[in-house]
Amino acid sequence: MLSSTAGSDFMNSATAGDPQVVTVLGSTGSIGRSTLEVLSQHPERYRVFALTANNNTAVLVDQCKRLRPYFAVLLDAKAAAEVREQLSQLKIPTEVLEGVDNLVAVASASEVDTVMAAIVGAAGLLPTFAAVQAGKKVLLANKEALVMAGDLFIQAQTQSQAQLLPIDSEHNAIFQCLPHDYSDPKQAGITRILLTGSGGPFRQWSCEAMRSATPEQACNHPNWSMGKKISVDSATLMNKGLEIIEACWLFAMTPDLIDVVIHPQSVVHSMVEYVDGSILAHLGNPDMKVPIAHALAWPHRIVSGAASLDIIASATLDFEAPDYSRFPALSIAVDSIRVGAGAPVLLNAANEVAVEAFLQRSIRFDQIAEIWRRVMDSVESEQPEDLNMVQHLDRVARIKAIEQVRQLQA
Repeated sequence: MLSSTAGSDFMNSATAGDPQVVTVLGSTGSIGRSTLEVLSQHPERYRVFALTANNNTAVLVDQCKRLRPYFAVLLDAKAAAEVREQLSQLKIPTEVLEGVDNLVAVASASEVDTVMAAIVGAAGLLPTFAAVQAGKKVLLANKEALVMAGDLFIQAQTQSQAQLLPIDSEHNAIFQCLPHDYSDPKQAGITRILLTGSGGPFRQWSCEAMRSATPEQACNHPNWSMGKKISVDSATLMNKGLEIIEACWLFAMTPDLIDVVIHPQSVVHSMVEYVDGSILAHLGNPDMKVPIAHALAWPHRIVSGAASLDIIASATLDFEAPDYSRFPALSIAVDSIRVGAGAPVLLNAANEVAVEAFLQRSIRFDQIAEIWRRVMDSVESEQPEDLNMVQHLDRVARIKAIEQVRQLQA
């Protein structure tokens, strides 16, 4: 756990007009790196308290050299020992910790104002929830947290008065198109949300072609530079499915008010339609520094470092309906919302296992969807009353998904 003197040492080094103190969960991933780029442009406004990673020692050491956080936390004990040794040799005073308990500690520490929740997948659930419970300004890049435990998160946010600001480009775009006092879609006069997506690398591929798609092809996104897991989710359109679930929780929506629109250029990041016929759209280059800067400074604006959109060069904007037969992720995600209870937990767990199996070349691309269906059909969906039950459902679904992977391999 955090040393007893850590907080006092950190606060004693503070000065008048203190900058915003930030913990970055998942600092070595694509969102984490972009966050540090934005923070580095505004040293007078932001100060890094802690950086966390799974086991990417080289990148984390470099980040500690540049930003000198008070803490660096790794999930992997061996990786933590390696970083500790390297920082000691470099005479960098960052304290290196390990394990989930310390992820939770640096996310909820009293010294911290803002937490970037950028750990991919279910691994980010506990520290993100801890940040919300502690009343932090939480920049939510981990969509799985709301997918798995949306009701619990919203309850915790209400009790703690935490700020929950979306980082996904689509949800951040929706947030920017909503009234500042938004709380209810009917009161705001909203008729629907148009959730855009590029369609991924297989937008025009046939089912037969996708059957033999490789991990390299699935990760070759036409517009965005992302990690492997989210890249595969983009290829299956499961990222859009999870985003529908996330949007329902973030904006008090029902799935019938959310339409997915395929927009290959990724210039319009989402739209909100109102009862008077107006449609407000958020446009920008496909650069995650834009939503990151927006959420960091909200309700103000700061320079993000992203290039300005050339609206003339982007004059052609195409929109099309998604093909539910080739991309069943959208319908199965909506079904999971309607089933409710723990169904989204099961879907998320099955997807994480299936994507990893595909990346390891253990199953075909089209079999990812088969794993979703088999797990959803075979595991009972209980209503999670707390995070322990969420984690239990997650474990059960993963075990079942692993069994299904083995059966498909046989």
